[in-house]
Amino acid sequence: MILETDSYGEIEYSDQDLITFPDGVFGFPDLKRYLLLSLTEGDDSVLLMLSVDKPEIVFAIINPLFFCNDYEPSLTAAELSFLDAKDDGELSYYAICTIRSKDDYLKNTVNLKCPLVIDPVSRKGMQVILSNPAYHYRHKFSSFQAITENAGAQTEESESC
Repeated sequence: MILETDSYGEIEYSDQDLITFPDGVFGFPDLKRYLLLSLTEGDDSVLLMLSVDKPEIVFAIINPLFFCNDYEPSLTAAELSFLDAKDDGELSYYAICTIRSKDDYLKNTVNLKCPLVIDPVSRKGMQVILSNPAYHYRHKFSSFQAITENAGAQTEESESC
């Protein structure tokens, strides 16, 4: 199939490429089918999640483990059941970014409180609200060492999210 978009041109995809959110994502309950587009080939740390149902809706998402290596979301039994997963380890997690500044990306934020959870086998997903008080709706990019410091340097601030 071919999806026509204003921003990304024609995108060719098959049904197997789609991620389906049966309940939609927060604020977009009617948009259920998405494509994940890599910004860099073979790198899933930052992706675009493009709605197939309404292609002008695109989310910038990150793999939170790339920026926050102690990120440990925990799902309820009902959430695991919804995804037909036996445990959290089978799943992929992504956090939605809020782009506030194109000039200074360190001012942008990421929502670690409400990750997108995707079963990579069934390609079924959902957005959850985590109960862990360490995770917030607006973590600034500047708080993540992977972005703000050179590789190899460790600081106490970057040890946790």
